[in-house]
Amino acid sequence: MTKLKNDTLLRALLRQSTEYTPVWLMRQAGRYLPEYNQTRARAGNFLALCKNPDFATEVTMQPLARFPLDAAILFSDILTIPDAMGLGLYFSDGEGPKFERPLREEWEIRALTVPDPAVHLRYVMDAVSQIRRTLDNRIPLIGFSGSPFTLACYMVEGSGGTDFRQIKTMLYQRPDLLHHILNITAQAVTAYLNAQIESGAQAVMIFDTWGGALSHAAYQEFSLRYISQILAGLKREHGGGRIPNIVFTKGGGLWLESIADSGCDAVGLDWTVDIAEARRRVGHKVALQGNLDPAVLFAAPEVIVAEVEKILAGYGSGDGHVFNLGHGISQFTPPESALTLVEAVHSISRKYRQHSPL
Repeated sequence: MTKLKNDTLLRALLRQSTEYTPVWLMRQAGRYLPEYNQTRARAGNFLALCKNPDFATEVTMQPLARFPLDAAILFSDILTIPDAMGLGLYFSDGEGPKFERPLREEWEIRALTVPDPAVHLRYVMDAVSQIRRTLDNRIPLIGFSGSPFTLACYMVEGSGGTDFRQIKTMLYQRPDLLHHILNITAQAVTAYLNAQIESGAQAVMIFDTWGGALSHAAYQEFSLRYISQILAGLKREHGGGRIPNIVFTKGGGLWLESIADSGCDAVGLDWTVDIAEARRRVGHKVALQGNLDPAVLFAAPEVIVAEVEKILAGYGSGDGHVFNLGHGISQFTPPESALTLVEAVHSISRKYRQHSPL
């Protein structure tokens, strides 16, 4: 395997020594960048953008031309798997993703099958391969998927932004049906992420966006159980290198210890979690990723720098920290604020890495 020019992110995820804290941003390729909006207009719509490897490569590379980020993340969508299962994904302007055929009937649920990523999601694998070639070993490429529970929310509700009434009714009234959906989806996610790794992804992340909507017991049974199942089936080595993985449950601060025990290499933190406390609770087991409030990027540059310093100081000395936002970057963020963030992380973090214990 050709050595990366900058492998700081991979080393940090594996809790190895780094000269500074690496940084990337969730949704770093997106609507806050005018060049992204221009490419999306050329593509015609969001799905066309995702399903064209040339466009997906173009927008993946756009933030890297602006900011000295330590990783690229595949431009795609978490709903590619349910779309490949035949649920009819579409996007309405201003309303987000919807499915033409949400899962409501038992026969539909029992008929679910695991899509073949080499066939039904070939466009994603082609994009991963093309992005890797374009990156030319500058920085690592992160692949990703939604968690089974998060995907199931969309599959059962038919859209995002709901009160979870349909899926929670199923969870309590017919848990057998929800477990069937989650089991099939976990198999699909495992195959999908492994296919991304084989196509060139050098780290993978599981986005459990809606796990935080569950009760304590339900989170363990209906979300983390299936994340652990995926992690147990993931390729840990490929092309001569270790492939680290990250689990991010939005609203998951209550369950950090359980997430750290799931088999992951790193735990993503949302902005509601104190990173110093998180490290005290789980930092000896896993790396931590996060966790600046995305709204900080609406503030003045000196405020951004001060808030970055707070998080770096909170994590403190030692290795195993990847700086990120606590959720995706807002479409209203000034791009120059993202640059201020990245430069601040790189410059301030060096003092915390000096003489760090391994």
